[in-house]
Amino acid sequence: MSISGILIATAIVGAVGLFIGLFLGLAGKKFAVEVDPREEEVLEALPGNNCGACGYPGCSGLAAAIAAGEAPVNACPVGGDSVAETVGAIMGVEAGATAKKVAYVKCAGTCEAAKQNYEYYGLDDCVMMKGMQDGGAKACSFGCLGGGTCVRACPFDAIEMKDGIALVNKEECRSCEQCVSACPQKIIEMVPYDQKYWVMCDSKDNGKGVMAACKVGCIACRICEKNCEFDAIHVVDNIAHIDVEKCTNCGVCAEKCPKKIIYNV
Repeated sequence: MSISGILIATAIVGAVGLFIGLFLGLAGKKFAVEVDPREEEVLEALPGNNCGACGYPGCSGLAAAIAAGEAPVNACPVGGDSVAETVGAIMGVEAGATAKKVAYVKCAGTCEAAKQNYEYYGLDDCVMMKGMQDGGAKACSFGCLGGGTCVRACPFDAIEMKDGIALVNKEECRSCEQCVSACPQKIIEMVPYDQKYWVMCDSKDNGKGVMAACKVGCIACRICEKNCEFDAIHVVDNIAHIDVEKCTNCGVCAEKCPKKIIYNV
């Protein structure tokens, strides 16, 4: 190929590249989507965990929703009141106080309290354990499996395994709900931070079945229900449930419970 041919080819390629660049630049300006500048400010104010606890696909999704007025400024449970106040200032609205929620594990079946059907040898993973015979080695099919899946799911190190069950440090919990999603037993719930007493059991078995599997499980005796003067605790499906709207944290239910399964957490 002659030198002139090379120069002509180079010029053509350069011209085509220039044309495409100009075309894309003009198209970008013409079809650009206007972004509310507050959206970027809100995104910077959010903690950046992208946990999805707010119900949106990550912090960017929540920032867009807040800027568009589709989500409240206090929608981030991880950030709490401090982040809500900052976002409220950006949006020019009052954030208002939010009731902090924390996770709690509805099981007190420690290695000593809960009976084992067999010895499990394998990965420390609750999903794997649940797929084994009888839904796991523990005699209670409703309790904590002890594999620590929730511990690994928590980005804030707020959960630890102790004596075969998961325990939540309510002071470290940031309400991201990652543990709730990770638990295959579905025994982790989000509860008000200020609520003191909770039933640490989720077994739906009758009293005889519970006692055969665990020393401390709820036997649905209704003693707690009969002694609560505020009508705040009822036995449903063989398990006691506390109504936080009625509960005054007096502690009578915990005191009267013969199995001592109602804990001050």
